Amino acid sequence: MDYPDPDAGYVDEDEEEIPMAERELAEDAEWKLIQKNTFTRWANEHLKPKNVTVDDLQFDLADGLRLIALVESLSGQQFKHVNRKPSFRTQKLENVTMVLRFLEENEGLRLVNIDSSDIVDCRSKLILGLIWTLILHYSITIPLWEGEPDFGAQGPTPKQRLLSWLNNKLADRPVKNFTTDWNDGIAIGALVDACAPGLCPDWREWEPKQNLRNAREAMGAAEQWLDVPQLIRPEEMTNPRVDEKAMMTYLSQFPSAKLKDGAPLRPKSNPGLVRAYGPGK
Repeated sequence: MDYPDPDAGYVDEDEEEIPMAERELAEDAEWKLIQKNTFTRWANEHLKPKNVTVDDLQFDLADGLRLIALVESLSGQQFKHVNRKPSFRTQKLENVTMVLRFLEENEGLRLVNIDSSDIVDCRSKLILGLIWTLILHYSITIPLWEGEPDFGAQGPTPKQRLLSWLNNKLADRPVKNFTTDWNDGIAIGALVDACAPGLCPDWREWEPKQNLRNAREAMGAAEQWLDVPQLIRPEEMTNPRVDEKAMMTYLSQFPSAKLKDGAPLRPKSNPGLVRAYGPGK
C-alpha cells in the first residue's frame, strides 16, 4: 500500500483470537480488490467503442487481443499483423510484444520489470502495474486541463498535477491526499459542486458520519450530469483502506467533465441567510 497504516500492530481485545497476520492479510486484500475493480471499470470504459469487455484483468489480457483493443482505443492507432485467433503461446506472445513495443517506442512509456510473458502467464501484480502505467499516461499526463496552473519548465508528477488541479477547484475544502481526505464523502460533494455550481450546493451542511450517503449523492450526480462514470463505488471511496491509485483513476475524469443540459442546478440553502420581508407582528 502506498500510505502507512495507522492501525498496524494494534490488536483490539475483542479480536485477539484472530491472528494478526490473518487480519492484516484481509486488510491488504481489501485495497487490492478496490484497485483491481477500479482498473477493470476504467479499461471497460475505454473498450466501449470496440464493443469489447474485460471481466478479469488477470486472465482476459493473456492472448493480447483485449490489450490491443484497449491501447488502440487509448492511442487512436490501429495495429496491423494481429493474430486474431491466437491458439498457440507463440501467437499470444507476438500480440502482447507488439503492444508493449508500441508503448515504449511510439508512446515513450517506460515499462519496468514486465515483458510479454508476464501478461500471457497472467501475473496479476505486473498486469495491474501495466494498467496503472496506461492510466497515468493517457488519463493524467496527456490530457489538457482547463484552468491548470503553470508549473514552469519543471513539470509536475502525475500525482502532483492531479492534486494541484483538485485543490484549485477545492478552495473551500482543500485535500492533501487521495485516500482519507475523501472518506467522509464531503470532498467529492465539494468537487462536484465546484465543477457544476448548484449540482451539490449543500455539501457544506453534510454530516461526516453520513459518509456513504454523501458519496452516493455526489457520485450519482457526477455520473448523471457530468458524465463521470463511477469507476470507484461509494462503498469503496468511503472505505478507510481505499486505494490511492483507484481514487486517482476516478478523480482524473473530473478535469474533462462537461455539464449536460437540463441538470437540476439549485441555489445553496443556508437557513442563517434567510431574510423575512413584510409587516412584522
